[in-house]
Amino acid sequence: MAEAFLWGLFAASSLLIGALVAIGRPPHRRTLGLIMAFGAGVLLSAVAYELIAEATEVGGGPWSVVLGIFAGAAAFTFGDMLIGRFQRRRQGNAIPNAEEGAGLSILLGALLDGVPETAVLGLTLLQTNEIGVAMLVAVFISNLPEGIAATTTLVEGGWKRSLVLGIWGAVVLACGLAAAAGYLLLDGASTGVISFVFAFSGGAVLTMLATSMMPEAYEHAGRPVGVLTVVGFVVAYGVHLLEG
Repeated sequence: MAEAFLWGLFAASSLLIGALVAIGRPPHRRTLGLIMAFGAGVLLSAVAYELIAEATEVGGGPWSVVLGIFAGAAAFTFGDMLIGRFQRRRQGNAIPNAEEGAGLSILLGALLDGVPETAVLGLTLLQTNEIGVAMLVAVFISNLPEGIAATTTLVEGGWKRSLVLGIWGAVVLACGLAAAAGYLLLDGASTGVISFVFAFSGGAVLTMLATSMMPEAYEHAGRPVGVLTVVGFVVAYGVHLLEG
């Protein structure tokens, strides 16, 4: 269990590394857009080859996959709605700060994605006595631009740097605990449950990409984000092929 916890911390630690990079050397607006575009491509590839594909191959049946995807999408959408209400209440019903909203949405997506992913990492360690390298690398790489993007937008939105770092630290800890929980609690779980967990993560990420990360990337950097998104997708796909 301790090993699973440490692997979960390691996989999620790039969120905190990305935050530290953003605070130490905040990227220019255009650079931020390109970082977000690359991260979006990596996440799209991770959804396709490490989450939905795994959810299908586990053997829980198509309904587990479909229900998981929609559950993840619903969880993110509901959480994003709560973020909007929180902003309006904090700002006295004024127009929500767009930068802050985007940062909070990406942070929410990272949490809803990271917890199921690291839980599966813990389960993989239990079943095979080793960590799936492709999944681990995909999680680590995709977390880095998420940490940079969310931190930059939150700081620009007026959040204190210490508070942002504290939140990311809590997310990293939650992912470590999720990996340990996956090691302890998912042992003997049905294929349907495991398939649902993979698909839930994929649905949450897809929704976050569509509503927050990709629109923000295009707004910041324009047309070049298309090419950088493809580059990110290919890099993550290459990692997947190396393990296969």
